[in-house]
Order: sequence, then C-alpha cells, then structure tokens
Amino acid sequence: MTRRRAEFFVPEEQDPRLGRSATGDERALLVDSLAVQRATLEIKCSGLGAEAMARRSAEPSALSLLGLVRHLADVERRWFRRVLAGRDAPPRFSSASDPDGDFDGATPAGVDEAWAAWREEVAFAEGFAARATDLGVTGEDEWRGKVSLRWVLVHLVEEYARHNGHADLLRERIDGAVGL
Repeated sequence: MTRRRAEFFVPEEQDPRLGRSATGDERALLVDSLAVQRATLEIKCSGLGAEAMARRSAEPSALSLLGLVRHLADVERRWFRRVLAGRDAPPRFSSASDPDGDFDGATPAGVDEAWAAWREEVAFAEGFAARATDLGVTGEDEWRGKVSLRWVLVHLVEEYARHNGHADLLRERIDGAVGL
C-alpha cells in the first residue's frame, strides 16, 4: 500500500501527541507544545538499535539521531538548570574544548546514556516549569542577557521543531519510515 508522508508515524490511536487540548492558558499551551515536540523526537527514534541511532546523515556531517538526543539533553540542561535555575550545570556532551562533542561523540555505545541524560533533563525542566510562579520568572544567560521562562519555552519549541525536521530526514534515510 502506498503511504503519504503526511500520515502519522505511529497509528493514531497510539500517538501520544494527539488528543491534547488546543485551548487553555498560556503556560499550559506552551508546556504542552513542548511536550509534543519532545514526544516527536522519541517517536522518530523508536524501534531503532544503537547502530542506527548513531548513523550519520551524510559525510562530512556528524548529524545523527543519537547526536540530536545528546544535543537536546544539553540544550534542556543549559536553559533550565543553568540559566533559569542558576545552577552550576556544565553540558554533559560538549565542552569548551569539544564544542561539537554532542554530535562528534555520538557512538553506538552511548545510546542508553544519552536517553537517560535526556530524560533526566526533561524531568527537571518539566518540574521547573510546573513549580515556577509564572512565565515571567527570569534567569541570566551569558549570550542573551535576561530571559524569561516564557521565552525559554518558546525557544525550546522552536529548537525541537527544527531538529525534529532533521530527525524526519535521518529516519527516512535509515529505514524509509516517514510520517508526522
């Protein structure tokens, strides 16, 4: 049977992104929009072994699904732990001496570690957003200056959406799987 790219990646009745509210207050909509983007990353990576997760898109690029998971774990950590919570939380997968370590260091042996780190950072971020008194809570970023929780949530939706586009292409290249 011929499939359209616009079909769902998983059967509709199993898709955790569907059935969410499209109304409500700003915090609920932003948090839910980010949850949908996070779920999309998980869905795009589902069912793949370590070798497939670490497969690079095309030479000379270091882009891989595993690299995306590692990168997004560091992104979550940066914005929620370091900037908004003000904690000393250096990146897990990159550093000043290896700024592209999140992608360059993505090898099959690190899949479980990457998912565990990503889930830990997502849990922290979700908890932070739930406990914040309002979306105007701010933190200080060395690049952007003062940023609000509102801005961070919008930025993370954008960051995930962009990288989920990469995940679409990577997954199709790995095994031909397509869909929303």
